[in-house]
Amino acid sequence: MERHRHWNQVYTTKGERDVSWFEALPEISLEMLDAAGMTAHSCVLDVGGGDSHLVDALAARGLDCLAVLDVSGAALERARTRMGPTAGVPVWIEADVTGDWTLKPMDIWHDRAVFHFLTTPEDRAHYKRHLLDTLKPGGAAIVATFAPDGPETCSGLPVQRYSPEQLVAELGSLFELCDARMHVHTTPWGSTQSFQYSRLQRRD
Repeated sequence: MERHRHWNQVYTTKGERDVSWFEALPEISLEMLDAAGMTAHSCVLDVGGGDSHLVDALAARGLDCLAVLDVSGAALERARTRMGPTAGVPVWIEADVTGDWTLKPMDIWHDRAVFHFLTTPEDRAHYKRHLLDTLKPGGAAIVATFAPDGPETCSGLPVQRYSPEQLVAELGSLFELCDARMHVHTTPWGSTQSFQYSRLQRRD
């Protein structure tokens, strides 16, 4: 409930360009999704999607097996309103990623900047359970976190920073690191944040 209140407060008091993570076009995510072999027939889950524009881009490419999960109902409502008639394409899941939720098996799990907020072993264990329950064997997990030289907090909350090697060690032996990219994100007000994007494959 604390996460729910925190993030609803963020999304009801700030516009999309008033938050550090805003991207008009999530270019790195799309490049990593393409590298994972995404097609119009792929099933993609965007974890912590909030009101990200990624789902718009995927729907525009013709994907019709999409899901967006976020703890903030206010964020999801903003995305639905923005998408208009195409908002009926994704499945919208209002839930904490570490809580109780289910989804059919998906080809790709995408997470830009949720995992690094999970600072306790218990929360990370719940996340990994959902990852294994949801991602098909052979599927791709694309997980972006703050890099080792990235911020220590975000939106007033502490974060856990990772290198790609630290991330794959945390996710476990069922995942193989296929690709990693360091990225310097520029916020809407011109400051910079160091991210790492990792693409992993779930072993069969």
